[in-house]
Amino acid sequence: MKTNKQKRLNNKGFSEIFGKHAVYAALLNPLRKHQKLFVSQHQKESLSKQMVSLIPEINELHNKELFKMFGNEATHQGIVLRTSKLNQPLLDQIINSSTAKDSDVIVILDQVTDPNNIGSIMRSCALFNCNSIIVSKDNAPDITANLAKAASGAVEIVNYISVVNLSRAIIKLKKNNYWIYGFDSNLNEKNKQNIELPKKCVLIFGSEGKGLRNLTKKECDALISIPMKSKNNYNIESLNVSNACSIALYEHFKNNI
Repeated sequence: MKTNKQKRLNNKGFSEIFGKHAVYAALLNPLRKHQKLFVSQHQKESLSKQMVSLIPEINELHNKELFKMFGNEATHQGIVLRTSKLNQPLLDQIINSSTAKDSDVIVILDQVTDPNNIGSIMRSCALFNCNSIIVSKDNAPDITANLAKAASGAVEIVNYISVVNLSRAIIKLKKNNYWIYGFDSNLNEKNKQNIELPKKCVLIFGSEGKGLRNLTKKECDALISIPMKSKNNYNIESLNVSNACSIALYEHFKNNI
């Protein structure tokens, strides 16, 4: 027998988003169709009239009821929205929309699986003018409530495109005038190079543990790393993937403002 929680999660076409910033951004997205809001009294008072007008049903619940349904308040922050899932564009649509652009940057995540890291990367994309993240369908999470909360509203404006084969996607992007740069923190000193990112490029980051796969590296125009120098003895050898992505996106952004 399915629990109430399982029934909620299996609600066809709808998903749940929690956390103040994530919910507020979703409420104001005209591409979503909202079904129901579960909210504490405190959070209800902070909703704008515009937000309230967009929600067909608002259920004000005590903290105990919210905890029973959705867990700890530190997770949901007293506000949970049941809303339609976002339809993501196809890779070809992204490529077609960028044909006339002189400058464009896309992030590819090669088996990055941590929703918090992906959410953080989405935030950086939103801040540094990157409209799309591409992931492998079988080796990346879907947009979950946890990922949406970590993205703090960025899921509403950054495309999250799943493809069957990353290598084929990279080849297609190369054929459409994108330069492909893979980030590899394990490069030898001889292979490290200073590169000014071109206006139209793809930045690829590997998994938190293993980095880029060899199959992905073979499709890159160049492998690069972020220069670092540790001044301590704590064996800190590399950046978190979300931090590395933020730095790379800023490097592209500052030269293409």
